[in-house]
Amino acid sequence: MRNSDLQLALSSLGIEERIELAVKLWDSIALDAESQGLGEREQREIVLRRAEHRTDVQAVVPWSQVKASLKP
Repeated sequence: MRNSDLQLALSSLGIEERIELAVKLWDSIALDAESQGLGEREQREIVLRRAEHRTDVQAVVPWSQVKASLKP
């Protein structure tokens, strides 16, 4: 499918459908990434993000809250 065809198909979807599609796409990427293992760059990024999280634990917003805020 060409990029322009994909954009046209996506524009015909409603917001909720596009969000659902994005979540499914992201989940499929995550599964592939898990099966391939993490590279050195990704491992460094995880270490960095964990360190940032530990310095400000209160800054975390649970996914359920983020997801609920996206619904109309």
